[in-house]
Amino acid sequence: MAAPTTGAPARLGLPNLGLGVGLRNVHFQDILAHGPRVDWFEIISENFIDNHGWARAVLDRIAARVPIVMHGVSLSIGSSDPLDMAYLARLRALAAELRPAWVSDHLCWTGAASVNSHDLLPLPLHEASLRHVAARVRAVQDFLGRPLIVENPSSYVEFAGSSMPEWEFLGRLAEDTGCGLLLDVNNVHVSSVNHGFDAERYIRSLPPRHIVQIHLAGPTDCGGYLVDTHDAPVPAAVWRLYALAQRLTGGVAAMLEWDANIPPYPELLAELDKARAALRGEFAEAPVRRAAPERETVLAGPLGFHLGPAHAEAVPP
Repeated sequence: MAAPTTGAPARLGLPNLGLGVGLRNVHFQDILAHGPRVDWFEIISENFIDNHGWARAVLDRIAARVPIVMHGVSLSIGSSDPLDMAYLARLRALAAELRPAWVSDHLCWTGAASVNSHDLLPLPLHEASLRHVAARVRAVQDFLGRPLIVENPSSYVEFAGSSMPEWEFLGRLAEDTGCGLLLDVNNVHVSSVNHGFDAERYIRSLPPRHIVQIHLAGPTDCGGYLVDTHDAPVPAAVWRLYALAQRLTGGVAAMLEWDANIPPYPELLAELDKARAALRGEFAEAPVRRAAPERETVLAGPLGFHLGPAHAEAVPP
C-alpha cells in the first residue's frame, strides 16, 4: 500500500511511514498467508514485553518485511508516582530487539500509590502540571535514547483547576522537550463533543513540525457523550479532521485503530483505504455507532469521578 504523497521533511528525524493498522492476533493467519498489504504496523508495547511465544514469532516475521511502531498504555507520564524504571527497562529492551520507527504513549496518568486504574486518566492542565510532565518526558527520552511520541487521549471529564486548553499544553510540551506528537483525530473529535470545544481549532493550534503520526478510529455515541471505543468505521467528522491534519503537516504516517468487534483483515484494509479518498475531499458518511443499552453503563474511577468505559487500547494483540 503506497504512502500518501508528501513534500514535508521528516519530523525529529522520523519518516512518513504511510498508512498502517494495529497488529492484532485475529489477523495473523491472513497476514502470514497473503502478506501485510499495509505500509507499517503499530503494536501495543505491553502485549510483547517479555512475550516469547507464537505472537512474538509472528511479529518478528512481520517486522522483517515492514516497519513497526511501539505504542504503550502504561507509561503514566502524568502520574505523581515515580517513573517505573523496571517497566522502562523492559520497554527499552523490546525497542532494542524490534528497532521500531518510534515509541509512543499517552498524555495521561494510569494510577497512583501503586493502584492501577486500567484507564488513561486526564491531567489538570496548568503550569505546574506542564513542568512535571516535561521533566518526566525528558527523563524518559534520556533513558530510551530516542524521542518520545505523546498522544492526546480522549477525555470525559475536565479539571476545574486547568488554566490552558489541551492543545496549548501539548504544543508547549513538544516545544520544550523536543518530543513528538501522535495526533489522534478521533480523540480530538470525541473530546470536542464531550467538552464543547472547536476540534479544528485544536488541530490548527498544534505545532505541525512536531506531529509524527495520526490515529484514526470510530467512537461510540453513548447518549450525551462519545466514547473512544475503536470498534466501528471512522465517521465523516473524523475523516475531515484527518484531511485537515494532513494538509497542515504536509503528510505524516496515519494508522487505523480497531480493537473490538474487529472485522476480517480485508474489511479493515478497505476502511484504511478511505484515507486516500479523504485526502481528495471525499468523506465516508459512516454514522457514529450508538451504544446498546447495556453499553451505556460506565465505570467509576478510583477518585470517584465519571470516566466512561475502560480505554479500548489495553487489549490483547
